[in-house]
Amino acid sequence: MRDEDVDDVMALLAEAVRQWPSPAVTIVSQREGNPFKVLVSCILSLRTQDRTTGPASERLFALADTPATMLALSREQVEGAIYPVGFYRNKAAQILEICRILVEQYDGRVPDDMGRLLSFRGVGRKTANLVITLGFGKPGICVDTHVHRICNRWGYVRTGTPEQTEFALRAKLPGQYWLVINDYLVTFGQNHCTPLSPRCSTCVLGRFCDRIGVTKHR
Repeated sequence: MRDEDVDDVMALLAEAVRQWPSPAVTIVSQREGNPFKVLVSCILSLRTQDRTTGPASERLFALADTPATMLALSREQVEGAIYPVGFYRNKAAQILEICRILVEQYDGRVPDDMGRLLSFRGVGRKTANLVITLGFGKPGICVDTHVHRICNRWGYVRTGTPEQTEFALRAKLPGQYWLVINDYLVTFGQNHCTPLSPRCSTCVLGRFCDRIGVTKHR
């Protein structure tokens, strides 16, 4: 994909993804507009499918929806609410630890600063960027495996890791697409441009895609 094609590609993506559900964390952000809930939902979503993340988030937030009220729960209560998300025991402990820090150091408010977010145990750049973009509406580029894979598959970037892809996109992706590229490519990657055997024969982006690394497709 050439740099000058990005407007056409993003317009086509915006229309294409309308047929599929939004990612679970995006739904939480749209419904709640709450950085704390975005942060917790992001943690729950790691290595967990959206059909599990969404209901787990709802069960947990029905019990507690602020750092202070979350701390009133036992670890067993948090575990029971979020099961069966992946690594639910570790995530319950992580959520409670972050809540304690938020209450003790940040007056119960989630910071909108990348460095402070990354200081929380288990929070990486993907989660921090999602909190900044979806929770606060501030500029950031969240890169997960779908964004990393598809941008390299297009030939728009040539990188080895999601973090490298994030910084490559920061250098070249027009600013108006920073907040939406993750939503678009996660949805597109889950439903059409899949890791194995993507649906190239029916892809609206076919003429823009270099198909780098694609050895088998439908």
